[in-house]
Amino acid sequence: MNDLPVNDTRKAELLAKPVEHIDIKSFDARPIVEAMRKMSFTSRDLGRATEIYNQMLADPDCSIILVIAGSTSAGGCMDVYADLLKHNMVDAVVATGATIVDMDFFEALGHKHYQALEIPDDDTLRSLYIDRIYDTYIDEEKLQETDHTIAAIADSLEARPYSSRAFIREMGRWLMTNGKKENSLVKLAFEHDVPIFCPAFTDSSAGFGLVKHQVERMKEGKPYLTMDSIADFRELTDIKIKAGTTGLLMIGGGVPKNFTQDTVVCAEILGHEDVEVHKYAVQITVADVRDGACSSSTLQEAASWGKVSTALEQMVFAEATSVLPLLTSDAYHRGHWKNRAKRAFGKLFD
Repeated sequence: MNDLPVNDTRKAELLAKPVEHIDIKSFDARPIVEAMRKMSFTSRDLGRATEIYNQMLADPDCSIILVIAGSTSAGGCMDVYADLLKHNMVDAVVATGATIVDMDFFEALGHKHYQALEIPDDDTLRSLYIDRIYDTYIDEEKLQETDHTIAAIADSLEARPYSSRAFIREMGRWLMTNGKKENSLVKLAFEHDVPIFCPAFTDSSAGFGLVKHQVERMKEGKPYLTMDSIADFRELTDIKIKAGTTGLLMIGGGVPKNFTQDTVVCAEILGHEDVEVHKYAVQITVADVRDGACSSSTLQEAASWGKVSTALEQMVFAEATSVLPLLTSDAYHRGHWKNRAKRAFGKLFD
């Protein structure tokens, strides 16, 4: 850390207003979503996307994978994801390491994200050890505490390869006795046997903690834990094969999106020629399709790769914190989740 003293008074001023996570149970979005379905542009897209998500929940054969990229958890949607898992509205999660570690696990340790009511120059923020995500602040000192906690969890485990799912499960187990927040996605996933995958797990605070674990073990001449990204792909493909019919609720794009869609192709490579493409798919993104990047490829484009059906798919081009609470509140209050069988896919790997 910087040797220069931190101005604690100024830092406290900037970290004065925590982000409050929206509670989709506290309001019923059905009337507004119904009205938006009769409009045009993004409103109609959101209405159809919500209808497709409700179809996923109502289909007794459909297993639902929640895919998260970007910083919506830090921006106020953290409890949205926790409620989807808690109420059996998703059966597996694929996310960025930042979503799971720097955001959810970070808050499970008792830390907060803060609204940036003013944004001084970023060099000033650096001198105060404040990290910025657009108009949201994180206390870097608390984030480094998270790094050290990840290292301590790694130190407590058997020195062998782990998929991200297996390591995140151990994070959830640790939170059962050490956590400071009940509504944590990582903790709830452990309790409900819902697997969480982070295919780029070390691209987060977990990476710093795991490097610390390895370096210290190497200095001591002891074996150390490693992450097995191939096991991630194999395990999520196992879930796709077991599930049969699947639906995707995707926030953002990037690695989590492609990783999840590729399970169809991987199953075919393994000889499961009868594997279904993902039957349902919703993606909320602001990515522009013109640059040809994977993050911005449409769901129809994914159909050409044999990953997604074009019959029940919907792109919603919107900033996710503005529309995701409406979609999920509508689905929560329609209540199809109440009749869903619990998959508990985490037990596949016990």
